Amino acid sequence: MEQRYSWSRVEAQVAQAIETWEGCALPFIPLSTRYSARQQRAREKAYDKGLRSVQREACCAPRNAAERLAAQQRIVALFPGFASIALGLADEESELITGQFLPIGTELARWARNFDCSLSTSDIIQACRNAWSCCGLQGLLGQPSALTPSILAYSLLYPYSDNYLDQPGMSTADKLQFSERFRRRLCGQLLSPGNGHEAAVWTMVQMIEEQYPRPLHPQVFDSLLAIHRAQEESMAQLKCARRMNNSPANSTPNSTHNTLDNSALLRISCAKGGTSVVADAVLTRPCLTPEEIEFAFDWGVLLQLGDDLQDVREDLRHGSLTLFTHAIAQGKPLDALIAQLLHFSEQVACRMDHLPNGTSSLKSLLRMSWRSLVLMAVADISSFCSPAFIAELEPCSSFRFKFLRTRNESLTGRQTLYDALFEAFLEAGPGDRNTLPIPHSCLHPTAPQPLADLRTLSGSFV
Repeated sequence: MEQRYSWSRVEAQVAQAIETWEGCALPFIPLSTRYSARQQRAREKAYDKGLRSVQREACCAPRNAAERLAAQQRIVALFPGFASIALGLADEESELITGQFLPIGTELARWARNFDCSLSTSDIIQACRNAWSCCGLQGLLGQPSALTPSILAYSLLYPYSDNYLDQPGMSTADKLQFSERFRRRLCGQLLSPGNGHEAAVWTMVQMIEEQYPRPLHPQVFDSLLAIHRAQEESMAQLKCARRMNNSPANSTPNSTHNTLDNSALLRISCAKGGTSVVADAVLTRPCLTPEEIEFAFDWGVLLQLGDDLQDVREDLRHGSLTLFTHAIAQGKPLDALIAQLLHFSEQVACRMDHLPNGTSSLKSLLRMSWRSLVLMAVADISSFCSPAFIAELEPCSSFRFKFLRTRNESLTGRQTLYDALFEAFLEAGPGDRNTLPIPHSCLHPTAPQPLADLRTLSGSFV
């Protein structure tokens, strides 16, 4: 019998994560490989060369199935050569990217486009990034690498639920109504969808139910309800803080963002991020050890804080409250918080190393990706840090921060080499697998055809 995942357990994990976070408040940057400016420029040259090669293959990808497969094989052959120089990846780590992570993202993207042609590229990339986290968890939890129906469905719930609730033009009443109905559907109530958006969300829940029947896997739905509650409580607290900050009583200088202190903001981030990746882990393998759940929770906290750091400028524009925007509102540089996040990343990596499953190559790749998430974010928000801190941190990056800023500004959105590889796989991949189910009982969110009929659309995308 599975152990239930209660909200009291979430609160205990939040407290433990906060204790770990507070222990990472050290007055120095963690030790790491350091690069000279000459070494950084060599890596930048290799990075740009690889990016151009991959984009060239993506633009010229043929439509014939055999030629598409040959094009994908050329991309795979290209990658290790420049990845070893530009990204410092060993051959085994490159193989994980091209042989596991990218094919899973490709399969998700094709299914998502066939299901709902209105999904944006950014929505699909967001869903793929969650699926890639699940791919990493599969290796760490001793499971084969595969895009399962439940992982696909949960990954798509991000753009269908979180992004929907974040829409600025949506009324509070509509948000509350959707959130309440979504909770009831997660509890197992068979509600008729009120609109196309709900039809899509209900379909995702149905796919999870079909893989994990509720009576046999209660922890799966406990974890989904936990992330939903964390999101609801976050919305309620942040809305309250914004309302109080806009009141006349709080119009004095430096009062903005003071209605939620650091401890409250940290609890919000820990609950949202931690429960999100615990759900990933439970969908990967429903029966988890306490150590595996604790690792998944801490990984989620790390990713949430990394995303908050990455989104600093956007959050400032929208008035969103995070640890980082709170510090900026108080006139503090982000130096200490960034160093603390890097130390926290090391703690999560140590916890990962103690897991019995997962190859050393996978663990090395994940550790590198977490550090890169922080360093790439710092490159974009370096104006919120002290010059001395940037001078100390920049040699820890494979690339100069100016290079990273320039590439981010010149590419669409946040496209990186990995995004370009992903797009190339979409264009060059065979696209002939039908390993994922398309439910028959739901209608397409933006058209009246049954979903089963939409398989015929796949040729127009691949």
